[in-house]
Amino acid sequence: MTRDGYVARWRGREYQASPDGDDIRIYQPEPGEGFEEVRPGRHVRVLPAAEVEELAYVRTTCTWQGQPFIVLGEHDGWLRVEYTGGRWPVAKAMGLEVFDFGVYQGWAPAAEVADLREQRV
Repeated sequence: MTRDGYVARWRGREYQASPDGDDIRIYQPEPGEGFEEVRPGRHVRVLPAAEVEELAYVRTTCTWQGQPFIVLGEHDGWLRVEYTGGRWPVAKAMGLEVFDFGVYQGWAPAAEVADLREQRV
């Protein structure tokens, strides 16, 4: 599983999270005390930031065809990747889509990706 987003440690457990001002929203798939169902399989609890032991941003990085990428998602053996090398000729030669100014994304076969690792930033 690839991750790209905030995680919070609360009471010794790590949750998907999103900061919201002085609060941190934490998410889990199952019901729990103090958690409210926002949709099936997704429950949220709002905590004061001071109660959270750690808040970090986690992203998954990889190398594809010798170039650096971050992994945004995965689907059926493919990874949605964003090029972080910043070189337009390289992005163009790889057939990446221009997602925004200076932002190039594409789908990489998971089997061709190397150095898949999670980083806290």
